[in-house]
Parts: sequence; structure tokens; C-alpha cells
Amino acid sequence: MTSIIKLTAVSGVQEESALCYLLQVDEFRFLLDCGWDESFSMEIIDAMKRYVHQVDAVLLSHPDPLHLGALPYAVGKLGLNCTIYATIPVYKMGQMFMYDLFQSRNNSEDFNLFTLDDVDSAFDKIQQLKYSQIVNLKGKGHGLSITPLPAGHMIGGTIWKIVKDGEEEIVYAVDFNHKREIHLNGCILESVSRPSLLITDSFNALYVQPRRKQRDEQLLTNVMETLRGDGNVLIAADTAGRVLELAQLLDQIWRTKDAGLGVYSLALLNNVSYNVVEFSKSQVEWMSDKLMRCFEDKRNNPFQFRHLSLCHSLADLARVPSPKVVLCSQPDLESGFSRELFIQWCPDAKNSVILTYRTTPGTLARYLIDNPGERMLDLEVRKRVKLEGKELEEFLEKEKVKKEAAKKLEQAKEVDVDSSDESDMEDDLDQPAVVKTKHHDLMMKGEGNRKGSFFKQAKKSYPMFPTHEERIKWDEYGEVIRPEDFLVPELQATEEEKSKLEAGLSNGDEPMDQDLSVVPTKCTSSVENIEIRARVTYIDYEGRSDGDSIKKIINQMKPRQLVIVHGPPDASLDLAESCRASSKDIKVYTPKLQETVDATSETHIYQVRLKDSLVSSLQFCKAKDTELAWIDGVLDMRVAKVDTGVLLEAVKGEDEAGETTTTMVAEDGGGQDPAMDVGVAGDNAGEGEGEEGGVAMAAVAKRAMKSLFMEDEREPSDESDVIPTLEPLPLQEISGHQSVFINEPRLSDFKQVLLREGIQAEFVGGVLVCNNMVAVRRTEAGRIGLEGCLCDDYFKIRELLYQQYAVV
Repeated sequence: MTSIIKLTAVSGVQEESALCYLLQVDEFRFLLDCGWDESFSMEIIDAMKRYVHQVDAVLLSHPDPLHLGALPYAVGKLGLNCTIYATIPVYKMGQMFMYDLFQSRNNSEDFNLFTLDDVDSAFDKIQQLKYSQIVNLKGKGHGLSITPLPAGHMIGGTIWKIVKDGEEEIVYAVDFNHKREIHLNGCILESVSRPSLLITDSFNALYVQPRRKQRDEQLLTNVMETLRGDGNVLIAADTAGRVLELAQLLDQIWRTKDAGLGVYSLALLNNVSYNVVEFSKSQVEWMSDKLMRCFEDKRNNPFQFRHLSLCHSLADLARVPSPKVVLCSQPDLESGFSRELFIQWCPDAKNSVILTYRTTPGTLARYLIDNPGERMLDLEVRKRVKLEGKELEEFLEKEKVKKEAAKKLEQAKEVDVDSSDESDMEDDLDQPAVVKTKHHDLMMKGEGNRKGSFFKQAKKSYPMFPTHEERIKWDEYGEVIRPEDFLVPELQATEEEKSKLEAGLSNGDEPMDQDLSVVPTKCTSSVENIEIRARVTYIDYEGRSDGDSIKKIINQMKPRQLVIVHGPPDASLDLAESCRASSKDIKVYTPKLQETVDATSETHIYQVRLKDSLVSSLQFCKAKDTELAWIDGVLDMRVAKVDTGVLLEAVKGEDEAGETTTTMVAEDGGGQDPAMDVGVAGDNAGEGEGEEGGVAMAAVAKRAMKSLFMEDEREPSDESDVIPTLEPLPLQEISGHQSVFINEPRLSDFKQVLLREGIQAEFVGGVLVCNNMVAVRRTEAGRIGLEGCLCDDYFKIRELLYQQYAVV
């Protein structure tokens, strides 16, 4: 069955920004990746707002922020509420990426775009999959299946294969790597042949990669020269993706005695370094065959690093002896420990900075890669510092006022609760307001005679001794325990010491080494002119296929249609021209931002909305797994005001008589355009035999639809997404139609039907002979015909044959 396939570029086309695309397959909409760039551009969010409530499922391909960075914001702020599919490592490592990104930003600025709770909420919606696991979608996605395949770029990296009814096959393959590496196998795109649609990127289309041996030698030479010159090496890497390849490589070099690097220090510095290594140890089955064999044969976990020190702060790193090599995040040098170390180490000519990732244009790392000779930079230095002096006093005073106000509010709530319990002892009419808030005051009888009233008055109040009953507080674990009740008096701190502890100060008024999230802090920002004297080198450890390999892989896959995304304009154009030159049959699209590509296989297929009143009046006939009905109606091209109903797809064709034929496929949608009459028999076109032995093609249109089918020749308009509505035709205008037989039964199956009805049937020379009186044969045109004398057997066999069709 033909499907409507459309791709909308939300972000990441004709540029190197974050990846985010909306794929529509009939009425089901996938969000392919949900990335955010390093600068957290709100333009991406604004574009996403338009589609976020239409999304039925999200497919994540890689765990880094360029592929899933906007997910916490979309779930927490935009209301994205659907199932998210990702592999197990993308789920685990994606969390590490987002935790580290948040902490890196929060350590130097007031970051409030999302919180760690937003990250957890977003990842709670993820359904974790394994490679080659086929998931059949339900509900609106009935007939759709998704399958994750290895991409080879990062651990758990995915190429998504989407299949509709076993016919339409869509492959989403971005940032894949066909080469085998230390910790990952290459992708297996060659196994996917002739997909209906391939969505891939052109990031490396014009890029020529150095050979792996040459790249590793360059890294080793740079590291050895710097360390032996008593300098430190900063390697800017990501949090939990490509850093695993670098860590494996460096740890292997450190183990090699000939290299002589065992005397130097090697460290991994990010906010979640311990968790990253622990997760890596538990995901060996997702790694390369080489690491799997090593683990199985020697029972030696490849991520049990011998020489790699794990650090979570600059204080931890300071305890690692120098000279040292430090793998730290973030790769863009815009935030995190990599930026702080860069500012500290770049003025020293002994040090070396190695960039391993071409980040988005506009970032510091990309600027240094594109301008290798740059020696002076004006950098914004952002820091989170502890409050001191007058600022600290003001902060503590405000906090004290807040605590007192909260305490008074809590006491007032307790008093209200207690006073409500003793309401039968109070006289609401005569007692002053103070008595209501202080339940232990003397309850005095009001002076003067009380006037009578229609309503019943409260009981008289009598003087009582002041008393206060302590109420026991409890939570889900029982009674709330007060730690101060169990402290030894001699060990309790004095009030002065308590105030110092609250201020984050130790004895001597020196700042304590405490977490900045606990100690009162503020963020400062200043622009400093920094001289770059350290050696800055770019060594490609991105783990993507090069341009020539991408072109060869696409040529081997031979997709019918190709959509090129995520890459600079010249790279996208070059890849498109190369694919067109290698295959003339392929349709290549290079969409622009916010442009929708119609990648439907059929050239004349349209969506039509059915009103509920029309659907309820239809008489459906069942054929196999589908239900069919004949429709006599008129197309209303005006904009529909109500967004309800069912859509039909119309596929143009002609029968032998030269009349226009259409196929209509049910869907959901919205409406517009002049009116024209149409009668349609829906869904799968087949064959059937009429009264005179002829075969009627299914779905013959009652009236011409020339103006509808000329739509693709008109210039596209802004209202191209508006869908026309099919209105029921007045009864007096319906002239009737010939019966249409829909299905294509096999003679072997029909033989079994005849045998079950007690009719003897045998094949003789390809002809099904029934009771030696009636012959059922398939003609050269592929039709089924009956031959024989007009007897009871003939009419019975013809009736059984008709039952194999849906007659509309």
C-alpha cells in the first residue's frame, strides 16, 4: 500500500547545527533526533514548538547533545509527551552527557534552561532497545515497525530502519562510521539494499580524512614531545562518546613499555567520569569483536583502566602529579573543565592543546581549528565564586529573614490546626482576633449581654490555664527525628561556629573546600585578553565516514530517494550531484530550513478528509485485512474549520477503457481547494470478474479528477499543506455504478475452497477442472474466467468465486 512520506527540516540542514527532523509516514509522525547546539539557540526551540504536539514517537540516534540535547527542554517546557526510542547505551550515556553539560554550565553561570529533574523526566520516557530488535508500533502506528542498527560512531549509536507494511522502507543514517575502531565495530549499511528513502548527512562529503595509523602517530608524537618537555597536554573530548576510543588508545599506549610513558600521569576529568567508566564496563557486549574476545578469553574488562585517573573537579586534578595528559569535557571549549584548563595552560609554551572534534561554527574550538595561527584572543571568563564580606553578610541576613518568615508561617499553620480542633471551646463572635491565633491565652467570657440570634450560638467559654500540646510530626517513614535531640552537649558547636559553618568558613576565616552548590555563590563574567603560546593541534577522532566512503555506500544501497541533511551547503550540493551522476533513477533532495520534502513513492497521491457523516453512511466490504467501500462525493477545497475526520489518499491510474482510476487510503488531517465530483472504491486495487466474464479494475473513479491531478504542475503555495474535504454527493445526483471486484485470488487457494464445498477440482494443464463440467482458468491478461455449460455447478462455482472478492 502506498504511503505518504514527508520530511520537515526543523534544524540541521544546509548547516552544521543540531539535528532535528519531523518524518511523517501517513498519519504517524516521528521526530528524528532532538538536538541542541552548543550556544543553546532558541531558534531551534521556536521551530520545534510548531511540531512538538504532533509528534507520536522520537527516535534518538546518538547520545551527544547535538542529537538529544533539547530533549529535557522539550519534555519539561514544551510538553513533549510520547514514547522515545533509543538503544540502552544511548539511554545511559545520554544521561551522562546531559548531567555533565548541565553541571559544566552551572559551574560558571546561572543556567536555567533545564534542570537535572528535567533530564530525568525526559529519560524516563525512553524505551530501551537492542540492535536489530524489531518494534511493531500500535495505534496510529499500526503497520509501522522500527529497527535500530549499529552506526559505529558512538557506543549505542543507531541507524534507524522504518518499515511500513513490509513495503516502504525508510533508513535514517547520520554520523555513521563504516570503519572498525578499537572499541566499536563499523556500521552495516551495505546490508540495507534499495530502500524507498534514505536520510543521511553530508558533514564529511568534502572532507579527506588522514589514515588511522598516521592519526595515531601524530597524537603519540605530540603527547611524548610535550611530556618530555615538562609540559601538560589538554585533550578536549566529549563526555561519554568518543572519549572512550581515546581512553582505550591512550591506556594501551601507557601499557606499552617501549613508549616509556608509564612514568607520566593520565587523567579523565569531567563531572561524571566515574559513572562513565562504570557504565562502559557493563556494556562490553555493545563494543567491538576484539574487545569482546579479550573479555571472554582473559576475563579482563577492557575498561578496567590501569593508568587512567578519574577526576571530578580541578581539586582532584591538582592531586595528579605533573606533567600529565588530561582528557576533559567539553569538546567545544565553551564551558566545563576544558575551558578552564585552556585558559590556565594556553599561556605556557610547554603545554599542548589537542582538539579532537569539529564542533559547531562559532564555538571556541572551531575558531581555533579554522584559525590555526591565532595567538591573541579576547575571551569571556565566567566563574562561580563564593560570596565574601558585605555580600555574604547581606545574603545571610536575607536567608535568616526567609527562615524566620518560614518558621512563623509554619507555627501559624500549626496554630490554625490546633485551634480548629478546639473550635467548640471558642466563641467566634465575642473573642478578639488575637485569641484565634494564640490558643493558650485565657478564654474569657465576653462582657455585656449577648444579643439573641436565629442561628445556634457556640458554647460559653470559661477561663482555662494556658497549655500547649506538642504535636508529633511524621512522614512516610514514621516520626520525624530531630538530630539535635541525640547530640552530646559537649560536642555541640557554639553559635559562633555555627554561623561560620553556614557562611562556608572554617577557623581562620578561610574558604573551606566545599561544593559550590551548597556554599552561597555568585557568577562573575569578565573579558580578558589571552595570549596563546601553547601548541594547538586538531587531530580527527570524530569517528565518521569520509566523503568518498559515503558516496560509495550510497551507491551500493541504491535508494530510490535520498534526502541530504546536516552539512555545509557546498558539501550537500557536492554529495547530491555525485549521487545524481552515479544513478539517474534516484531522486535527491537538499531541503532548506523549515522546508518540507514530499518523498512519497507515487507521483500522484493526495490526502482527502472524510467527514464523520460520510463515513457513517458507507457500506464496507472486507477483503483480506482491509475494509473497502464505494464513495460518491464532491471535493470541497475550502479550508475546513473543524480538524476531525478521516483522510483518503488518491493515486492516479487508468483502466483499459481509458477511464481515470484512483486509490484512496485512510488517514488523519486538516482541509482546503474548488469542488469536483469523485466516486472511489478504496484501498488495494485488485481484479474481479463481471457478469460477462470480463474483469473490472478496482477503484474506478466516477468523474474526472483532472484539476486535482494537475496540482503538481502548479506552483507550490503556502496552503499546500491544507487538505481538501470530501462531501457526500446529493442522492439525486448519484447515478449508480457497476460492481467492482477487488482482490486477486490464486487458483490453488480456490481449489481448496471448492474441495471444502464438496466439488471435485483438479488441475489439468494449468486449468482448474471442476466436476468435469466447469473450467476455471487464468487468461493471458491475468484475469480469471469460467467456461462450461450453464448448469447448477456453474452457478455454484461462480458464486464461490465471487465470495473471494470484495464487491463494492
